[in-house]
Amino acid sequence: MLEAGFWGFAGGASLILGAGIGVYVRFSQHVIALIMAFGAGILISALAFELSQEAFDRGGADAFALGLGAGAITFFLADRALDSKGGRDRKRSGGEQEGNSSTGLVLGALLDGIPESVASGLTLLEGGGVGIAVVVAVFLSNVPESLAAATGMQKAGHKRTGIVALWLGVALISAIAAAVGYATLDGASANVTGFIQAFAAGAVLTMLADTMMPEAFENGGRVVGLMTSLGFALAFLLSTLE
Repeated sequence: MLEAGFWGFAGGASLILGAGIGVYVRFSQHVIALIMAFGAGILISALAFELSQEAFDRGGADAFALGLGAGAITFFLADRALDSKGGRDRKRSGGEQEGNSSTGLVLGALLDGIPESVASGLTLLEGGGVGIAVVVAVFLSNVPESLAAATGMQKAGHKRTGIVALWLGVALISAIAAAVGYATLDGASANVTGFIQAFAAGAVLTMLADTMMPEAFENGGRVVGLMTSLGFALAFLLSTLE
């Protein structure tokens, strides 16, 4: 359980790194968009070749399909609920968070971050150690997520210390979620673990399509497709090294 928490925090620690870069280093929105596209490609690859494949191998087609659908729908409904609480523009880099409630931004950050860290911890259920490709993918994709959000929050008038503290809290809670998820599922049936792994994959994939990718395309233009493909290829190559 402690190892799962450690790896969950290791992946989430890049949220703090990205937030620090976002508030202390100035990037154009175009550059941020390209970094986000690269991170999205990395995470898509890890979900496809690591988490989803493992979920299918463990639980079969039924557990995979039900879990993926449940994760996607759950994120979709939770994300819509947060829109009314000020979480709609949490990953925007242009200052759109101005006037949004801190509660909405915090809950939105947790909604995005927890499934990714839980996915890292769940790879330990395979036995033989953590799935390095998933951890690296989560780490690399988290940097542009928090970088964009922190940049936008600072433009919207939020204080630097508050922004960094927000992402530190998200990283810590994500680590706890990864540890609890592993402890709960350790020894569970293959169908249950396959379902949960697919659930995490569905939630993360929906998050990418709903928040990161639209922001990347809006500010990065058509070249984001190339950056996404580059990130996808890098994560795939990492998965072949395990």
